[in-house]
Amino acid sequence: MPAMSGPTPELFARLPEQYFTRILAAAAAARGLPGPRLIDLGRGNPDLAPPAVALDAVRAALDESGMEGYPPFQGLPELRAAIAHRYRADHGVELDPEREVAVVPGTKTAIMFAVLACAGPGQAVALPDPGYPDYLSGVALAGAHSVRLPLDAAWQPQLEALAGARPALIVLNYPSNPCAACEAPGTFEAAVAWARERGAWLLNDLAYGFLAFDGRRARSVLEVDGARDVAVELWSPSKIYGMAGWRIGFAVGNPEVVGRIRALNDHVVAGVPVALQRGLIAALTGDQEHVRARFEAYRRRRDALAAQLPSMPVPEGTFYAWWRLPEGLTAERLLAEHRVAVAPGEGFGARGAGYARLSLAVDDADLEEGARRLAAAL
Repeated sequence: MPAMSGPTPELFARLPEQYFTRILAAAAAARGLPGPRLIDLGRGNPDLAPPAVALDAVRAALDESGMEGYPPFQGLPELRAAIAHRYRADHGVELDPEREVAVVPGTKTAIMFAVLACAGPGQAVALPDPGYPDYLSGVALAGAHSVRLPLDAAWQPQLEALAGARPALIVLNYPSNPCAACEAPGTFEAAVAWARERGAWLLNDLAYGFLAFDGRRARSVLEVDGARDVAVELWSPSKIYGMAGWRIGFAVGNPEVVGRIRALNDHVVAGVPVALQRGLIAALTGDQEHVRARFEAYRRRRDALAAQLPSMPVPEGTFYAWWRLPEGLTAERLLAEHRVAVAPGEGFGARGAGYARLSLAVDDADLEEGARRLAAAL
């Protein structure tokens, strides 16, 4: 077989390890070993089906003619109008569907596009620590470098730690994956002010906006005065509607950044299947009772896990729990000795060392069994 010609492009040396690929492989290897059935609390994969109204709309669209062609690269106008409607209803924020909304094939893709739209080679991007590992991939693709934005004991950003840095982009994520914390009063205001004063862009990843517990409300950063001058926000139907496999997401906010993301759409992707867009329109514009039912399912699971692990802070939001492991107990021991897979906290940043992320996105029986095993491990 002939040798491969040419050097490997430098980009591939910059790419970080794909953290979730590693933990999925570890769980898969453990699953094949002898012992009790493996309970996987490490993966945040929605387990609740999309709403019936969305599935009915997809089926109806598949029966229509015209499915053989390419979809509109920027999404159906009705879909952009539907997310604007949702923002108006949920956040009191008015969006221009033509200038302030980008439809992207999945919010993970939107993360990459947003970083590419805001930072270039050699520039800095401030990432939360602990934070979602895939943000590092966007930084690598842009040829930028990351600087740590440490989170405090309440998992809020310590902006003063950036005093010597000049990041082109600051990334926030509330409600937080992995920390299961909501934005504290004033956090968004401080971040918007910081970005405006220093000429930086601000990104908030609102993937878990519907999951804020105990009377909290997950705000959009665009609710803050002046945010639209500097901020863009990512919104995902994956969790709120159980559409992780549909690969649709949105970037909304500052028209300049949204315009750049739409330009990347034109060059990199070829749109989202129209039938799936029709299903999402139905979910966004219809009655939201199915969202309330989904919220209650996750709240019930959160409470069941918290009852078994009283030393664990009760999650404020998301479908995760963020647990500081007791001395001597590690994710590796939980997997090998108790047959429970969790996401090791160090994969989310230096501040995550000694923690584990536990997922509530498993069926009730598995969550209860996993919680019992974790309690026994103590």
